Amino acid sequence: MEIIYQPWPWYVSGPLIAVVMFILIMSGKRFGMSSNLRTLCTICGAGKHADFFQFDWKSQRWNLVVVAGTIIGGFIGANLLSPESSVTIAKDTVIELQNLGFDSAGSAYMPTELFDNFVFTDLKSMALLIIGGFLVGFGARYAGGCTSGHAISGLSNLQVPSLIAVFGFFLGGLFMVHVLFPLIF
Repeated sequence: MEIIYQPWPWYVSGPLIAVVMFILIMSGKRFGMSSNLRTLCTICGAGKHADFFQFDWKSQRWNLVVVAGTIIGGFIGANLLSPESSVTIAKDTVIELQNLGFDSAGSAYMPTELFDNFVFTDLKSMALLIIGGFLVGFGARYAGGCTSGHAISGLSNLQVPSLIAVFGFFLGGLFMVHVLFPLIF
């Protein structure tokens, strides 16, 4: 008998996210992944070199559990709960991506042309990863948080700056995919 795996439906996962956010809001905590990098850098002693990292990191220990859960959950999801590594996307999208040089489109969850080990030996791929990582890091710092922090926590708190940041994230993503991405590839 073949086991068929399905993602959790929105009516299960959505309310679970809402319950977690309710608990965090009622306990005066804010959720976001990028703040964990600040906490980890502070633990490693970055406060000796920059004032930004001088804060009570022990008050953020609870958020490090989120990082551990994300890593463990991602491993379980990828290795134990996913029978195949492809993602279902529209045939037109697969054709368009293959025309851009992504032969793994439709057959792999992450494009192997960007996320395989060969990227460490390809200058163009390394440059894209470094520049992209810098821009994401700079953007998250400049916006005062990452997409998860603003879109989940900030919008749950009805914060207008988070709404503006989320619009910026999505507009930037659309601009990247539809304008810059075809120029790069």
